[in-house]
Amino acid sequence: MELTLTTFTPTDRTTLKRLPKRGQFDHAIVFGILDEAFICHVGFVSEGKPVVIPTAYARIGEDMYIHGSAASRMLRSLEEGIDVCLTVTLVDGLVLARSAFHHSINYRSVVIFGTAKLVDDPAEKLKALHAFTDHIVTGRWREVRQPTESELRATTVLKLPLVEVSAKVRTGGPIDDEEDYQLEVWAGIVPLTLKAGLPIDDERLNGIEPPDYARNYSRKLGAGD
Repeated sequence: MELTLTTFTPTDRTTLKRLPKRGQFDHAIVFGILDEAFICHVGFVSEGKPVVIPTAYARIGEDMYIHGSAASRMLRSLEEGIDVCLTVTLVDGLVLARSAFHHSINYRSVVIFGTAKLVDDPAEKLKALHAFTDHIVTGRWREVRQPTESELRATTVLKLPLVEVSAKVRTGGPIDDEEDYQLEVWAGIVPLTLKAGLPIDDERLNGIEPPDYARNYSRKLGAGD
């Protein structure tokens, strides 16, 4: 899909008030974070009360698709199309400073504001389910049984255009007060990565060998382009 712009236009809601230098609006940075993460948190107001729900998602071009059960309170609330705030976060490392005050975390995050609406077109809904599956494991969709009509009815998909979007990124080591650099305290970064273990066969697998994508699993960026 051809993208019309290379950056998102900042708005009052996406312009960072604290540490604005960490704000990022570049498509490549935003999409890279969204394509690497697994879970998003969706905030909305239900019956006058603020609610935040974790759920699966996938990106297709400049649209986010949110997955859930048709019985979900969030999805029942969002079907009519209401304002939401969707967030995604990746943690890259623990930043240990010489003082407690300056400890931090290296992270990459995305915040999206907009109106999520129900996807009722069958073809678009199936395309979104395909994206959900391959967002987790690239190539998995073509090997598994496709959803039945009853499964499709039991699944709700919401669409959220990527228009009002910003990323926030923290990198690098600790930033201590000048006088603290003389303290006899170790300081630095503890890198954190997501690492897949060896596949564990289902008890009723009947001898089928794990595919390469299970034996050598890694996150592939850019799957939503």
